[in-house]
Amino acid sequence: MTLELRNVTRLVGNDIHIFPTELKLADDGFNILLGTTLAGKTTLMQLMAGLHRPTDGEVWFRGTNVTGVPVQKRNVSMVYQQFINYPNFDVYENIASPLRVAGVKDAEVKKRVHAVSDLLRLSAMLHRRPAELSGGQQQRTALARALVKDADLVLLDEPLANLDFKLREELRDELPKLLAGRGCTVVYATTEPSEALLLGGHTAALEKGRVVQFGPTGSVYRDPANLSSAEIFSEPPINRMIVHKEPGNLVAPGGERWPLPATLRDVADGQFILALRPHNVTIERRHEADVAMAGQVVVTEISGSESVIHFEMLGTTWVSQSHGVHRLAVGSIGNFFADLDQALFFSPDGTRVKGGA
Repeated sequence: MTLELRNVTRLVGNDIHIFPTELKLADDGFNILLGTTLAGKTTLMQLMAGLHRPTDGEVWFRGTNVTGVPVQKRNVSMVYQQFINYPNFDVYENIASPLRVAGVKDAEVKKRVHAVSDLLRLSAMLHRRPAELSGGQQQRTALARALVKDADLVLLDEPLANLDFKLREELRDELPKLLAGRGCTVVYATTEPSEALLLGGHTAALEKGRVVQFGPTGSVYRDPANLSSAEIFSEPPINRMIVHKEPGNLVAPGGERWPLPATLRDVADGQFILALRPHNVTIERRHEADVAMAGQVVVTEISGSESVIHFEMLGTTWVSQSHGVHRLAVGSIGNFFADLDQALFFSPDGTRVKGGA
């Protein structure tokens, strides 16, 4: 059994922060809450932890209704993106603090603090105060304090957001290993689709207080149930365009006709929303069937060996993501190639449309 939200809602005054939500988390691996700022990730975590009581609905954990049980009476650890440590305690006592509160004996405290300090490479700084630590070391201390408790529920609210790139990469790699085999339910909030894919597990895509899809992370990414889920799980932003299907063709807003993708072959003619991730729109033709497009360059971003180019086409802004360095001048006309066989299609109300392949 794991954590389950049963028709949970959260109102603050007249504002709905969480719409009626049914969500049963996975027992193993990370449960990721993916969404933009103000999507409801932190509020859901606070409901899970017992920091807030739902306005309606119930929170169940391991077969027990814990609705209304305060966080102090639950075995929960939570780490925020801000470095929250006790400034007057050294690192050792910061890590040991939840064990002290729980009345754990000194010998056991010492054993557990040193074990988790070794895992997070904090052993050499146990007698320093937080003010003497770097940002990464402070966040490691906060993580160590969460892990030392052996909590049943570990909530990580964008814990790596304020760290530099290299440290984020290191900790993102380490976290699943640190939490593996602990028998705890792990919830991890992020705004970054790439982070969700790297962590794996299961992902709940959130939009404005609603869970629009939940499932294995790779499946939610590859097979979004609706347009909202596809948009949440795309960075750079997914390209969108209203198209019309006619026998054998797709008709773009400017009247241009493109070959009909196999995914729409058995779907009735009509209007659809075409959505295509930027890595399927490239500077160079990769497949013979790729559709040629031309657009006016708005922005060119070079990142290492990758080029992200925003361009205006048929009244909309599209994004191309290509390997290699391609320096297209702003205002120039760029030629791009779209692999429409990788496109996702949605009805006007955002529902996913699938046909035969």
